[in-house]
Amino acid sequence: MASLSKPAHRKFLEEVVSQLLGSQRVVNCQKLPPPEPQELPPEAIFESNFDDLIGSFASIFAHRGSAAAVAVLSEAKVTLEGKGCDHDGDRWYDAWLFVPQVVFNSVADRIGELENELRDGFGILVRPYYGVCFDKFIIQPKNKHDPDWRGKAKAWLKGAGVTNQGRVRSDNIAPYEKDGLLFRSKAEINLYDALKSRGITFAPLPVFLRGGDTYRRIEPDFVIFQSGKVIVVELHGLPFHHETPVEAHERTTMFYWEGAHVEPIDASECDTPEKALRVASQIQALIRKLLGNK
Repeated sequence: MASLSKPAHRKFLEEVVSQLLGSQRVVNCQKLPPPEPQELPPEAIFESNFDDLIGSFASIFAHRGSAAAVAVLSEAKVTLEGKGCDHDGDRWYDAWLFVPQVVFNSVADRIGELENELRDGFGILVRPYYGVCFDKFIIQPKNKHDPDWRGKAKAWLKGAGVTNQGRVRSDNIAPYEKDGLLFRSKAEINLYDALKSRGITFAPLPVFLRGGDTYRRIEPDFVIFQSGKVIVVELHGLPFHHETPVEAHERTTMFYWEGAHVEPIDASECDTPEKALRVASQIQALIRKLLGNK
């Protein structure tokens, strides 16, 4: 049998491969094109989008004015736990929300109600993901190693660290903590740091009462004292502030009656430490102006 020349041998091999692969032809022995990507199942798409869904969920509760839910969702490390499928083919999940201890403490007295509210509300967002269902939302404190917890507990029993700061409104909790003080936003913490760096005498989230027929009990964001002047600073534009300007004025009327100056500030002006420092400088300039009008 005569041997084939190299070009004829190559052509013979290409014809054999082409016959084996059916309609798929091989040209110049090039690699076959990759297969078309398969569509992901709904649960895989859902799991990849879960963090964005939690962000949308927090926005819904902010619109409702539910500060407790917003605090939990924004501060939580959320873990999905798959529980398998039922006889209908629905895939069930639990969501574990691990939050800082201060946030857990703030919602502990209504935790069952809040967990049910989160579970029921999340059903709205998972409707596009056919067959995805939630059984539970579980709020837990983050584990924090503290070898001195017994000493701190005993100190608390003696009255150390007891304060009513940041606790006036149960529907508007203060979930952030710094230097043993409570705050309702990162903007408040930025302004707190800025004021503290300027040597200004001030109180964050203090409780004020006015008795009698015109009883008031309020908690302004900051009260500043300097050279006989009292300046009340209120941050506006935060997700948990849902009052109108008229409502805000009525709430702080008791300060106007006593001759204090109430200064509203947009929270966006304190959303970074650098911007908060500029606001602190503006507040100092305001104090100098008020003192010049004495």
